[in-house]
Order: sequence, then C-alpha cells, then structure tokens
Amino acid sequence: MSIYDRIKNLAHNRISIRELEYQLGFPNGTIQKWDTNANSQKLKKVANYFQVSTDFLLGNEGHKTADLEDLNTVMMFGGQPILDEDKEAVLDILRRLRNARNHK
Repeated sequence: MSIYDRIKNLAHNRISIRELEYQLGFPNGTIQKWDTNANSQKLKKVANYFQVSTDFLLGNEGHKTADLEDLNTVMMFGGQPILDEDKEAVLDILRRLRNARNHK
C-alpha cells in the first residue's frame, strides 16, 4: 500500500484529499504524488492531522491508534492541537464511552 493509499484510507468519509491539502497549505495534487516517498515536513503535517505516526504513513508499523492514556500528548482537531484545558474533558468523555461499551 502506498503512502497516498494510507492517507486516502484515513481521510475516507472525513475529508477530501483536496480539502486536506488546502487545510495544510499544500499545492493541489501534492499528496496524490506520494507513492513510496514524500517530503518529511509535509508528511509530519499529515501525520499530525490524523493523529498517526509518520511510520504508520510510511507502512513501517501495523496500527494507527494511540493508547487512551497517550492522548494527552497527541490530541489534535482539524490539524491543530487541542487546548490543554479541553484535553481532560475530552479524555473524560472517551473514558466514559469506553466504560459504557465494556459494561454492555
């Protein structure tokens, strides 16, 4: 799977590749050219946007999710960091959802 394919899968039903490029300040068509290599700084921006590692985008690791407790350091929304004062509220909501699912 190419870098572009991984990004396309992450973006599916959330954002178009064109809108992602626009939000990150990339020229139109930039991401579609990424088969096996990409500009490292731009790849970092995409990884941060989707809250995944650059290794995931490069195909060097198998999973894309962070542990709930690790979210304090990786929380982003729309490519921007979540404010510190909002992080605990988001974590609390996620913990409640996880607990509700575990008790079904």
